[in-house]
Parts: sequence; structure tokens; C-alpha cells
Amino acid sequence: MKTIKSRKHPQPHVMGAALAAVLLPLAAHAADADNAAPDMKPSSKVEIVGKTENAFKAEHASSAKYTEKLLDTAQTVQVIKKELFEQQGAVTLTEALRNTPGVGAFFLGENGNTNTGDAIFMRGFDTSGSIFVNGARDIGSISRDTFNLEQIDVLKGPAGTDTGRGSPTGSVNLVTKKAHLTQAVGGSLTGGSASQKRATADVNTVLNAERGIALRLNVMAQDSGNPARDVVNNKRWALAPSLGFGLNGSTRVHVDYLHVDQDNVPDGGVPTIGLPGYTSPDVKRPYLTEAAPVDPKNFYGSVSDYDKIKADMTTVRVEHEFAPNMRLSNVSRYGRTKQDYILSAWLASATNFTAPPGSDPSTWTVARSTRTVKDVENKILTNQTTLTTDFNTGTVAHALVTGLEFVNETQVSYGRTGLGSMDPANLYRPNPHDPVKNMNPVRTGAYNEGDVDTQSLYVFDTMKFGEKWIFNGGVRVDRFRGTYNAVALTNNVLVPTRFNVGKTLVNGKASLLYKPTANSSVYGMVASSKQPPGAAFTVSGNANSAQNPAYDPQATRTYELGGKLDLLRQKLALSAALFRTDVKNEVEQDPVDLQWYQTGHKRVQGVELGMTGALSTNWLVSAGYLYMDTSIEAGRMITADGGNSLTYTPKSSFTLWTSYDVTPSFKIGGGARFSDELKRGTDGAIGTPKYTESYWVFDAMASYRLSPNLDLRLNVYNIADEEYVASINKSGYRYTPGAARSASLTANFRF
Repeated sequence: MKTIKSRKHPQPHVMGAALAAVLLPLAAHAADADNAAPDMKPSSKVEIVGKTENAFKAEHASSAKYTEKLLDTAQTVQVIKKELFEQQGAVTLTEALRNTPGVGAFFLGENGNTNTGDAIFMRGFDTSGSIFVNGARDIGSISRDTFNLEQIDVLKGPAGTDTGRGSPTGSVNLVTKKAHLTQAVGGSLTGGSASQKRATADVNTVLNAERGIALRLNVMAQDSGNPARDVVNNKRWALAPSLGFGLNGSTRVHVDYLHVDQDNVPDGGVPTIGLPGYTSPDVKRPYLTEAAPVDPKNFYGSVSDYDKIKADMTTVRVEHEFAPNMRLSNVSRYGRTKQDYILSAWLASATNFTAPPGSDPSTWTVARSTRTVKDVENKILTNQTTLTTDFNTGTVAHALVTGLEFVNETQVSYGRTGLGSMDPANLYRPNPHDPVKNMNPVRTGAYNEGDVDTQSLYVFDTMKFGEKWIFNGGVRVDRFRGTYNAVALTNNVLVPTRFNVGKTLVNGKASLLYKPTANSSVYGMVASSKQPPGAAFTVSGNANSAQNPAYDPQATRTYELGGKLDLLRQKLALSAALFRTDVKNEVEQDPVDLQWYQTGHKRVQGVELGMTGALSTNWLVSAGYLYMDTSIEAGRMITADGGNSLTYTPKSSFTLWTSYDVTPSFKIGGGARFSDELKRGTDGAIGTPKYTESYWVFDAMASYRLSPNLDLRLNVYNIADEEYVASINKSGYRYTPGAARSASLTANFRF
């Protein structure tokens, strides 16, 4: 393996200027069209009136709380449609979210564990606990598949008013496929590098057209390796039936079920030895600084490691239109996720790394004596009712959204013993087939149990003052109550501890939007969000923990100024936003009295640019650029290099995907992704890289329609075979290599 090369990449202002160079001529073109003399304007007589959506551009977000088009929504909201991520061959949520800049799985995990679910960071903060399905919270450490998704709504900025407690910087809402009144059969077969095998089917049948009853079934099966890694495997199957009633009437009912079964081999990463920034962790062995990097395909665990997940979700959605100006929706859901996970963890620290002076590097070893385990069950029961009413008060038009939500969430995590042990692994030639000795996993009787109830009331009012001004205001009140029982095994004695958490959270949002033209808007927005202790089922009695129930919730406020413009007969959407997010009430230690206080203050500010839609009839594009300036306004520095910034947050990031129909049957496409360096957290580790290097990745696609019922699509990923760090753990001992160059061939069929 070659060392990851340091390259000079375009600086933020250069990349921003490049994107602006694309946007400004388009804007000028639209302005010229609008200002042209009447006889020079496109004739309205030949204009085709219809939907302005296309395969990439959406008009609305799915949430009932957003009553206006995206053009007239005063916030950064990106909708990723299935046509986009299907072109890319993106099969997981994490892969699909590469279409929004600065969002990714940058953090590998701590204490030998690896993040097995959708460990998503957005604008500097962990957003893994703010994932929703059709507007209701989703739970569990699961890697979500795209086989049953219509679109993904990415809300940037505090979502406290929209969704309740959650990440300071946004949320992700998955919109699933529903039964409809059209006969349709489709599916796909995929094969590719690393023994990739995948099949999907999507069947919709009308059971009774007169009564509006239809059934849709989506199924998926996959068994695939990882192009970047040995042994690591992703094996899963799932089914998602959806039954619809009254789909052609004023009262519609959808009954959806989802079952997912995963049996994966988890990835604990590879040592960072030899990477740029690595130095010897031991002063007695300075030669380790010049050690060669390991092969990124190396697997340091055991072939018997596993990550087994079973998830079930049942959702009933009822929609009723009392009149054209009054609509009611009610969503009820029960979900359960169980995870059984064992990973042969390792740690290449000074004490766990055997490399005697003068010895042959081929004999060096790394200890893998820490066997990590997860035995967790999550459950959720929720009911959400939303009423939308349109009315006028004088000359002001209102869209009033009111709602109630009741949620019960539980999590039980069991302790285990008898996990066995493994001999140290050869650093450069680890053998995953080494035996695991004395493995007989059993529960110890220790466990952590959390039970959280939340009752919520929310109201939003969108007021239109004529054709130019739109004001939106909203408030949400959450009554959050939790009970936590921790039973620890100490000296073979079970010791229970009980915590109670009770908070009332009030969040608000206000925005003012002005429309210079019918197809443009400029706006200002302010919104808040709160995250109480225990929200992630972690409670602590330690004074240095933000999860101590004695503390106030983490409080967030975001300010955003932006503009949006629809061009080319509303087929292309442009957006630009300046934002600042302040996160306060962080727990910090006073250096004088050594007591802990909620005086910490973190800040993320920057600019985000976006472009989505059609440049011409046969040319689609989705692009985004994000620049973030992060800082610790009060409190200790949290990065390993001591710099004043946040961890796992690329300063600049860029994403692009475009496709072009060469002929009605032949399509080509490609994309590029850039991520700036990531600074890791600090935990006292010595010698490990303090940050990862920036990188570019390029992909390509070509598809050909053989017949109206069949087309073939070839995807090639990481064309330049760039070697890069996709994620790194807090101590910097381990990292996940980015996927090497690979390819897949997919046959899509439809009838």
C-alpha cells in the first residue's frame, strides 16, 4: 500500500467561486428572460403547463409542517429523490446522504467498538438520534437500506420545533413507498466487485379500483463484501408490504410493515501506523515513526465476529380531508429493533503493540484482547396527530398546522461474559481464522434499562401578506420524562442504581421571507432546539457528564439568511444560505475551583450552496458546497491538535452528481465528492494522527435501455482508486479505509 498522499486541494473560496461561476450565468439568463421585451420573451402560447418536478428536483418536503414549496420555505431543506440515489447505486442511507455536502459517517467509534448503524454527523454534531421515518422517530443501531424509500428529506438547522428533542444541527426524514392505484411490477439484480450480490422487487397491484384498495410489496436481499476490506460482509434481507384503502377518496388509510434481518461481519478498522501524522507512541521505540502502513484490506478481528439485527416496524397512517382547506393526519407506529454484536477489538497503543527494538517488522503484533459486545433491544410506540387548516383573516392568508404527539421509547442493554479471547494479530499479516478461545457468551445479570415518555404539542402558522411576503412562526412544547435503571456487576454482586429525568422543553421558530419574483425568495430565520440529559438512553451520576439528570438541557439557536431561485421554467433550483448555530449549556470544569458547570459554548457558522434539477431536457444535476467555520466559544478545546474547532467536521465539502441522456436509450453520468480534513477528538493518545487528510473521489455511470422493460446500468466507484480515511476513532489508533475502486452491474426491469 502506498502512503496516503498529501495533495493541495482547492480552498473554500476557490470552490465557492467555481460553483458561483456556474450559478451566476444561469441566474443572469433567467433575469434576462424576465426583463426581455414582450416580443423577445418565450411565447406563453407554446408553454406546457404541468408539474415542475423532474427526476432530481422536488417541489415539497414530505412533512405536513412544511405547507409551502421548497422555494418558499425559509430554511435549508434538501430532498434527495430515489431517482438520484438509484442512478448512483446507493443502497444504504449513509451512501444516499453523500448527495448533501458535509454529512457523513466520519466517526468510527470508541473503546474498541465500531459504529454499526447510521452514525451520521451533520454540521459538526452527531445526528444519529435524529432519524425519522414518515415523520415519526426511528430507533436502533441499524444500517438503513434504500430499497423501500421514495425520498430522503434532510433538514439543516435546529429541528426542535419540527421533531422535538434531537441533534443541534438537523434531522433526516425517510419517506417510504406507498401503495397506489396503478398496476406495476419492477425490480433489479446487481452483481459486482467484492462478491456483491443484490436483488430487489417492487410489486403494486390494485385490489379494488372502485374502493381505492391497493397492495404494494417491496423486498430486498443482499450478500456483499466490501471492496476496501477483507472478511467484512453485509448480508441482509427485508420485506415491506404496504396496504392502502380509500386511495381515491377523502379518507385514506395506509398500513405499512417493515421487517429487516441483518447478519453482518462488523469492521473494526485498521491501525493508523504509517499514515501521515503518525509518530511512535513509545519514546523507547522511535523507529515506529518510520514504520510502513498496513494493507488497508487487513482484517484484525475474527471470522466468527458478527452483527445480527432484527427490526420490525408497523405503521398505520390515516388521512382525512374535511374540506379542501382542512386536512387531518394521524400516524401510529410500533417498532422494535434487536442487536446482537460481538467484535474482536484491538488497540495499537504503546502497551498493546509488540515491536521490540531491532526485530523484524514482519513479527510485530497488535493485541486484540478486548472482545466488545452489544446485546440491545429498542422499542418505540408513538401516535402523532396533525391538523392543517387554510383560512384568511382579512387580506392575510393562513396555513395553520397544529398537532399532538405521544411517544414511549425503551431500551434495554444487557451485559455479557464468556466472550473468549484471541492471540495477538500479526501487524502486517493478521489471520482472522485464528481461533477464539473459551467463547461461551452468557448474560451476567447486569443491564441498563431506560424508559422515556414524551408528550408534545405544536403549532405553526404560515401567513401570506399578498404575493410578496410570507411569515412563518412555530412553537413546540415537549414534556420529557425518563426512568433509568442501571444494574452493575461489581465483585460478583449486582448493584442497582436508579435515575429519573424530567424536563419540559420549549422550542420556537420564526422566519420572514420576501419574494422579489414569483420564482425567487430571500429570507431570514431563527430557530431553537434542546437535548435533555438521558435522551440517548445514557444517564450518569458523574458531575463531568452532560448526561447527569441534574443538568439543564443542551440548548441550541440557529440564525440563517438565504435565498432561493427556480430557473429554466422552474426545472432547476438554486439555493444559498448563511448560517450560525450556537450550542450552549455544555458541561465544563472550572480551572480554579475544579467544579463542573454548564458554561461551555460551541459554534458552527458557514455558507451552503445548492443546485438541483434539470439544466436542459436531457441533462440533470445535483450539486452542493458547504463551508463551515467551527469554534469553541467557551470551554476546553476538544480536538487532538488543540485547535479551536470541532471534531469530525470538514471545513469544506463538495458533492456533485450529473447525468445526461445521450439518446433516449443511452444515459451517462458521473459524480465527484470532496471532503476536507477531519480533526479527531482528544483522549490522551500519543503518536496517533491528529487529523485525516482531505480527499477527492470520482464516480461514473452508464445505462442502456435494451427494451421498454429492461435496462442495464454500470456504476464505477472511486475511478482514480484514491486511498483515503473515511472515518477515524477518537484516540486515532484505528481508521476505516475508504472504498477502493470497484464496479457493479445492475439489471432493472419493469412491467
